[in-house]
Amino acid sequence: MADNSWDKCVEEAVNVLESRQVLRSLRPICVSRQNDEKMARSRGNEGDEYEVFDGMRHWDRTSVEVSVSIPTFHKWLHDEPSNGEEGFSGDALGEGGKERFKKLLLFSGNDYLGLSSHPTIANAAASAVQEYGMGPKGSALICGYTNYHRLLESSLAELKKKEDCLVCPTGFAANMAAMVAIGSVASLLAASGKPLENEKVAIFSDTLNHASIIDGIRLAERQGNVEVFVYRHCDMYHLNSLLSSCKMKRKVVVTDSLFSMDGDFAPMKELSQLRKKHGFLLAIDDAHGTFVCGENGGGVAEQFNCEADVDLCVGTLSKAAGCHGGFIACSCLWIQSRGRSFIFSTAIPVPMAAAAYAAVVVARKEGWRRKAIWERVKEFEALSGVQISSPIISLVVGNQAKALQGSRYLLKSGFHVMAIRPPTVPPNSCRLRVTLSATHTTEDVKKLITALSSCLEFRNITHITSSLSPKL
Repeated sequence: MADNSWDKCVEEAVNVLESRQVLRSLRPICVSRQNDEKMARSRGNEGDEYEVFDGMRHWDRTSVEVSVSIPTFHKWLHDEPSNGEEGFSGDALGEGGKERFKKLLLFSGNDYLGLSSHPTIANAAASAVQEYGMGPKGSALICGYTNYHRLLESSLAELKKKEDCLVCPTGFAANMAAMVAIGSVASLLAASGKPLENEKVAIFSDTLNHASIIDGIRLAERQGNVEVFVYRHCDMYHLNSLLSSCKMKRKVVVTDSLFSMDGDFAPMKELSQLRKKHGFLLAIDDAHGTFVCGENGGGVAEQFNCEADVDLCVGTLSKAAGCHGGFIACSCLWIQSRGRSFIFSTAIPVPMAAAAYAAVVVARKEGWRRKAIWERVKEFEALSGVQISSPIISLVVGNQAKALQGSRYLLKSGFHVMAIRPPTVPPNSCRLRVTLSATHTTEDVKKLITALSSCLEFRNITHITSSLSPKL
């Protein structure tokens, strides 16, 4: 926690839950003793049973090479509605030997390391589903929590250098659970059960935080547990001013670590300094940084050498891990007892937990993937002249028509790059959002730059987030 006051608050909140007999504990169900032995062996040998590779293999390319049916492709070009079913049957070749599908190079996904097509991860899921079926049998607190889930949580806690970890159904659910649980501290410690104004938790949120953070804060606010303050995007002067003028004792700052629509990093070092000054709890959503940033894939906090200053880290298994699910890394006992989206959701399936654990092992050991994706970042910057800082490249073109025109041109050129429009981004900040992967090649980047150069002028690309108004 940020300081002794937050440590004490959480400890007291846990004691209240215990005294009311509503403190919930997770009890893993062992799917089989044979599997227990297998998992214990893998833990003792640091995942040696999982096969890893020292460079790109042919299957890696399937993570960035996709196809759409020709009828769907033509409807896409003309902005006509389509459910994607047109022509999506039969062989690759139709009558007269014509191709049924249009092949595209994917530059719009979040599979940053290309792990979605890794055979070791697929085999982990396949083995689990063949041996145990899909599962789960219920919510985590009832009977859906297994030793597979626990092994995954332990590996993520180790990765994030945190006391514990809680796996949630999605990253969205993880942020919702975290924000609601943080707010519940106020009601648990209030004498009347309903906190007075000065007893509420003050949450300071970056204006461009992800929708899941915003919705979690809104729910906590609706419950009467928090007071919300929105600071300008990455503006530490504004945040410091808000913190300094706030008289509430319990303060929390929450931010994306790597912003999904702009590709910029939160100012982690400055946040660490402000944390020491004001004693707030620092929570980050490291969805786009986990496994991608840091020498060991520990995320943005590792990259900026401030892991000890992050009190709560939310992440996802649906991006660089190439799987599905979310997690919260911190001291989690209070969250699993008060995080509604965790409590009332079915646990992730056993095969997905098995695959995600394999992804943690592979991502840690195949360090060449992190090296490759950052090489692609450098190449894109050098070839385009656009200053970027991450694999997320936001090419803001302005109005919706320009964004759609650019996306259509790239589609014709064989590239899957989506136009991002309201409500995802504010009006007149429509953009082409390009994302790079470890399984892209230098030649892929060169071809994309050539195509982009034909549909937009890089010198006219703008970055306007500092003038945007708060979302909350």
